[in-house]
Amino acid sequence: MAEERLISSERMYTGKVLKLDLDTVELPNGKTTTLEILRHPGASAVVPLTSDGRVVLIRQLRHAAGGFIYEIPAGKLDHQEDPTVCAARELEEEVGYCAGTLTLLTSIWTAPGFTDEVIHIYQASDLQRGKQHLDHDEVLEVVEWPLEVALSKIHDGTIRDAKTIIGLQLAGLNDRRVRQSS
Repeated sequence: MAEERLISSERMYTGKVLKLDLDTVELPNGKTTTLEILRHPGASAVVPLTSDGRVVLIRQLRHAAGGFIYEIPAGKLDHQEDPTVCAARELEEEVGYCAGTLTLLTSIWTAPGFTDEVIHIYQASDLQRGKQHLDHDEVLEVVEWPLEVALSKIHDGTIRDAKTIIGLQLAGLNDRRVRQSS
């Protein structure tokens, strides 16, 4: 199938994190349409697993979600930043751990119908204590649960954040594979 063709792009808004473009495209079927696209620099997220099988999460205030939600540590990429560097930085900033090993689990489109944001999700192991240093606008508490408890919190609706669900489930699959191969 043919690709779409960009006819024009107009920047409607530039904010601290996001940009809003109005793109006119010709679709593969020959029709033309206008799309509102939120441009985002991307992000990294981390599933930190302790040596005793606990996952380190945050309970963070998210205005758009209407209150506190459970999440894996995450943050936006700085300009042309390597996603692994971002993951390591966010892990220490948000929960006060440094990873001996960061393994890429997957990279996901968050909502490709209207944004180009990609989140790179890592698993962190060989954790060492570092120093937490939150940004002025971060309101959160650190919680640690056994991985199986965290997975059960997905099923009971306590954890509803998409990147967190994906990260925890992939870490859970890795954990089961490791246990089965031992």
